[in-house]
Amino acid sequence: MTEKQGSLDLTKRDGEPAVDADPRSAVGAVSGPEVTEAAESGVSEASVPGTDLAPEPEPEPEPEPETETETAGPTRTTGAAAEPAVAPEPEPAAAVEPGPVPAVEPEGAGAAGNGEGDGGAETVGDRPKGRRPVLRAVLRWTAAVVVFAAVGASTAYGITRMERTDVPGLRTESDGRWAYPTLTKPPLPSGSPAPFARANDSNAHHADLRALLLPAPEGATVDKVLSGSDGWLATKDFLKEFQETSREQIQEKLVDAGLRHIAARGWTTQDGATTRIYLLRFGTAAVTEGVFSEDFTAYGTPLYPARGGDAYERDEDFPAVPQSDNLDLAPYVESKPYGGEQVRLAYLSAGDVMAVIVQSRKGTMPAIPFQQTVVLQSQLLD
Repeated sequence: MTEKQGSLDLTKRDGEPAVDADPRSAVGAVSGPEVTEAAESGVSEASVPGTDLAPEPEPEPEPEPETETETAGPTRTTGAAAEPAVAPEPEPAAAVEPGPVPAVEPEGAGAAGNGEGDGGAETVGDRPKGRRPVLRAVLRWTAAVVVFAAVGASTAYGITRMERTDVPGLRTESDGRWAYPTLTKPPLPSGSPAPFARANDSNAHHADLRALLLPAPEGATVDKVLSGSDGWLATKDFLKEFQETSREQIQEKLVDAGLRHIAARGWTTQDGATTRIYLLRFGTAAVTEGVFSEDFTAYGTPLYPARGGDAYERDEDFPAVPQSDNLDLAPYVESKPYGGEQVRLAYLSAGDVMAVIVQSRKGTMPAIPFQQTVVLQSQLLD
């Protein structure tokens, strides 16, 4: 350090007060905050001549907080010179290791991650927890619903394809009716009217009379002898249906009425019931009506009982089903006591045709199949 820098200028300058030349007063003058300000401005002070005071050691700076850096307090200097206060160098900031950058979540994702959303799924990091189990549960229930729907649809389809009597719970006990095939009326000759058409004054059946016979029910055994080779039956074979004492009288009436021909069919069902149907054709409906009402029937009993029965009475149990105005019906049943078998008999008048229906069975002849047979035959003749 040069002499000029190490000595203190004691001369009075213009406009400044004079400084006392006493070396002891200089000691007090250089102590205090002014020395610190001089040190901060870079001006060094020289020790006062004649003073051997050694400088006091500077106190160690207190540790500073990481976030703030405080300026050290004023430094007292005594003796020859005051050392400038050196500001502590700032410690380098601790290096911050880069962490995972949080993913930007869409709106509402925070609520779902905190368990406050609809799903209530917790989050670990940025991946939802519990979402996969929920998805698996949904898939399982969806598969179960589809399977049950398929099974239900298949079951419903199978039931609808079954016959009513084959469905458990819907099966009803048979009332004795027979299973007849679907009835179809035979075609009419070209240009011929139906029997009860307005243009048909005689109410004649122009269709083949043999095709108007009721077919045998399912499972029945057809009587081939009764049907004959061509389906036509001789009058003498028809007369065998009645008691022997009345056959000659019946034949005379049939000849007088102008009988044209007879078609017949018979069968025996599995329960042993025997059915015989005869269709007699006459010239006009008026002739047929006379034979029906005057020669064969009366209200309470038939005029000529069928063989196998001794006494007959009107079948009052025959249902009053809606009947056509074109038909007349007279049903009878063998009255008690009857022998080894019971006979049921019906006469039916329809235009130029009269039908005779006879059913019999050992023990008793059920009423249901008899009523069924009569009604179906009348439908073919109407």
